[in-house]
Amino acid sequence: MNFLSLLGVEYKKIKRSKIFLILFTAAFILWIPSVINSALNFNMQAEGISPENNFFIQGFMAMSWFMFPACMVVVTALLNQTERTNNGIIKMLSLPASRFKLNIAKFVVMLSLAAVQILIMAAVYYASAAIASIMQDYNFILPPLFVVKETIFIFLSVIPMSAFFWMCSVCIQSPVFSVGIGLASIVPSVLLINTEAWFAYPMSYPFFVVTSEYGRLAVNLETAQIELMPWIPVAVLITIICLGISCLCFGRAVSK
Repeated sequence: MNFLSLLGVEYKKIKRSKIFLILFTAAFILWIPSVINSALNFNMQAEGISPENNFFIQGFMAMSWFMFPACMVVVTALLNQTERTNNGIIKMLSLPASRFKLNIAKFVVMLSLAAVQILIMAAVYYASAAIASIMQDYNFILPPLFVVKETIFIFLSVIPMSAFFWMCSVCIQSPVFSVGIGLASIVPSVLLINTEAWFAYPMSYPFFVVTSEYGRLAVNLETAQIELMPWIPVAVLITIICLGISCLCFGRAVSK
């Protein structure tokens, strides 16, 4: 069974799930305070950032620190639950495909859902910016090219974090414990982005990306800027290690 066929099977499993509803609801709830408090964006002159840039950055900071990682933790647990319900994992392991392919296929689906949430986040941002523009009689809408660039960068930064969450979900049989560990791992990111070792903690990546952009847009505010070395090699290594462990552990508890 080839890899594309496995992906097709996995996408069919989530077609009627509540995952997409969760992703949309999270993005919708996140932007409500930004619209309600849109007038506060005019009070950032001391930081030297324009109201429209501040509107965008504040919303995406809230997403990148907790809402997005938390949704990925929940989505990961739901993906694994589709296999653990009604002995689905046994049927999956009976397919003519290696555990490696099965595991990577599910991880690719997880990354696809991460991309979907970021796209939903961007779409809701534009709707929220349009509403805020009407409320404040000021244009909060940023050029699409800028928003696309930022969303792509955020997506790339979440790959190592997603690999860690997937590893936890595969290796820890109890969904309660895997979700608990995932959610607990999110909290320290806000502290670790202020240290020189931030690149060693993948849960801090998306938040660091957004805060560094905040420092670039706010001329009177200094924040740490992204340095590709040693970030990229460390991020790649973390991703490979997490995926390697998940491949080794995938379906082991069932086969014993």
